[in-house]
Amino acid sequence: MNPTIHNPILPGFHPDPSICRAGDDYYIANSTFQWWPGVAISHSRDLAHWELVSYALTRRSQLEMDRIPDSGGIWAPCLSYNPEEKLFYLIYTVVNRHSVRSPIETPNFLVTARDVRGPWSEPVLLNYSGFDPSLFHDDDGRSWLVNMYMDDRPAQKLFFAGVLLQEYSKKRKQLVGPVRNIYLGTELGATEGPHLFRRNGWYYLIVAEGGTGYGHAMTMARSRKIAGPYVPHPGNPIMTARTTQLPIQKAGHGQLVETPQGEWYGVYLCGRPRNGNYCILGRETGIERGTWGRDGWFHFDSPHPRFEVPAPEVAPTTASKTIRQGEKGPAANSYAYGQKERRDDFNRKKLGLEWNTPRIPLGDMGSLTARPGFLRLRGQPHPLETNRGQALVARRIEDRDFTASTLMEYRPGAGPVACAWQCAGLVCFYSHTNYYWLRVARDEKLGIIVELMKRHGETRSIEGRIPAGNWRRFHLRVTARNDRFQFAASRDGMSWKKTGAPQDGNLLSDEASAPFGFSFTGAYVGMAAIDLSGARVAADFDWFDYRRLEGK
Repeated sequence: MNPTIHNPILPGFHPDPSICRAGDDYYIANSTFQWWPGVAISHSRDLAHWELVSYALTRRSQLEMDRIPDSGGIWAPCLSYNPEEKLFYLIYTVVNRHSVRSPIETPNFLVTARDVRGPWSEPVLLNYSGFDPSLFHDDDGRSWLVNMYMDDRPAQKLFFAGVLLQEYSKKRKQLVGPVRNIYLGTELGATEGPHLFRRNGWYYLIVAEGGTGYGHAMTMARSRKIAGPYVPHPGNPIMTARTTQLPIQKAGHGQLVETPQGEWYGVYLCGRPRNGNYCILGRETGIERGTWGRDGWFHFDSPHPRFEVPAPEVAPTTASKTIRQGEKGPAANSYAYGQKERRDDFNRKKLGLEWNTPRIPLGDMGSLTARPGFLRLRGQPHPLETNRGQALVARRIEDRDFTASTLMEYRPGAGPVACAWQCAGLVCFYSHTNYYWLRVARDEKLGIIVELMKRHGETRSIEGRIPAGNWRRFHLRVTARNDRFQFAASRDGMSWKKTGAPQDGNLLSDEASAPFGFSFTGAYVGMAAIDLSGARVAADFDWFDYRRLEGK
């Protein structure tokens, strides 16, 4: 029996999905912004069950993000497969500045690979004219780049100034020929995220419009010629949740894919708000099935009378295909979404795919081999408020109700310097302005303590504190239910002491972080250590456990 697809198919921080098919295999690439490694790639055989199988950008020569601001870095990658060459192409933007009130540096790069799991090539620089690049391989063997056109001239009021088209030469590995502005978009505005494909003699352009928030939408246009003119879909937007009260919102920014059986699906960015339109899990990836009308226009399946809306469930797909004996299955280091629980005992020599670090790889800030069976984080002289390489290892929060815990061995030094500058523990992190940190530190009067530090915007506060003077090992835990985060600590993992009152999980959302800068990522939970003294006192983490909570 073919499985019913439940949305979102990629829960937690998985924005800007780009989907492609290679034979019977489906792959989705997602934005990773300032988190390392760059560009998460997930795999499925049936469009219902997905697993993270690789990252494309795993070397500093491919991606340099030191000092990149929060929500900068990788924006909207595009993954494509050319069956004639048997080659995967990936195009991505590295955003170095991200304020619409000043010029944005948007270099667009291209890498290729025979296997989506890598290794991926060294990058080729393409252009700087805007973000959200996408590569289309035409039937005649030519390839074309489209990207949104960013016009930042002071007198130009339209920052989103259309969609640019230019040919890419595989032989010369560069863009060639004229640059054309082929589409200005609809009245929804903020035209971005373009994807181009061909069907039955028509060139179709899918774009995101209306901004990435609650006015988000996916629209379509078509032309007989690749350079246009492009005529908008008479039923635009073809996907949106705007003006509705649906449990899935922010629907837009997506791409279509055809199954071997001739079915068509579209993946799209979405969010699941709760308690005042806060999306604690960030921007996620959903999927919807659709059909082509006799008039040659695509329509998503939807009962809405005016436009297409996202559905929590999608009817069973005939795209299901099991892995037969002898075929290439999941990567040994893959991470399957939807697992109720996941425990890492740090017995491997490399971090699992579910783990990310801000801006740079683990490198000197941490090690899985310095003390086998432990993740060692060496306190860095970079607090969580900076855009330098912090000693922070975290994974996406994928569930509204969850618990995460870890066992840490740590001993901050003595003296006033240690009291002010050395601490380590469990962190729930959105950005440098929005996080909770259950950390072990030293107090001049109380000695070793466990305290809960909250950061919201420019304000930092201690929300709870317990003495732990003779502890040598620290069990640290967060339990989230109904968007309330309760932190607790224990000496033995059995008798727990609450550290502070339940905290507002909305702090870890796009919406709560937006007043302090662009907010495009999602909530993480993990481990962190700082040491502003420069002594780099280490914290050793024996294990980390994450599990989804069921019921009340």
